[in-house]
Amino acid sequence: MRKPCCNKQDTNKGAWSKQEDQKLVDYITKHGEGCWRSLPEAAGLLRCGKSCRLRWINYLRPDLKRGNFAEDEEDLIIKLHALLGNRWSLIAGRLPGRTDNEVKNYWNSHLRRKLINMGIDPNNHRLKQNLLRPHNPPNPASATSTGLKIQTIQQPTKPPVDNEQTSDAGSCLEDDQCALPDLNLDLTMSVRSPSIAHVEGNPKHYES
Repeated sequence: MRKPCCNKQDTNKGAWSKQEDQKLVDYITKHGEGCWRSLPEAAGLLRCGKSCRLRWINYLRPDLKRGNFAEDEEDLIIKLHALLGNRWSLIAGRLPGRTDNEVKNYWNSHLRRKLINMGIDPNNHRLKQNLLRPHNPPNPASATSTGLKIQTIQQPTKPPVDNEQTSDAGSCLEDDQCALPDLNLDLTMSVRSPSIAHVEGNPKHYES
């Protein structure tokens, strides 16, 4: 388990006084930042080491840049956020005089809203899907207030057929009377004997 940096029962909390600020500035100016765990005791401060570090970095550093963010700073923060995400300490390191806490607060209060108004997702820095979606023609299935309306494609129609004609043709094929005549004719002839002649009513026999 990590050892706490100080005994919180013996430390001051709340706003810093001008005397405390001056002690911290004088010590760091003379000795440098050093180890934040041991700095409060060496500087004669009843403060936590973390509190001294944040007070120095965010408020007392001589190179701190105060005031509003310039347009070039805003553009740089947006580009760095697209690459680094919410790694505010790394982003602030590229902005001289700006702190990570200041950059984070400015992002959440101004730049994030600015990107949203431009139609850009501040999480991935991409255009929102509803802006990238083209205007497609209506789908065959389109939702309506009464339910799902399906547009069907009309199939090409065949030419009409006379039902009576088809029924007659079908019945004719089934009926033997409508069948085609048998064309296999017997073309042979039987020749009678010349000695026999048949005369209707009076047959006679002739000798050859």
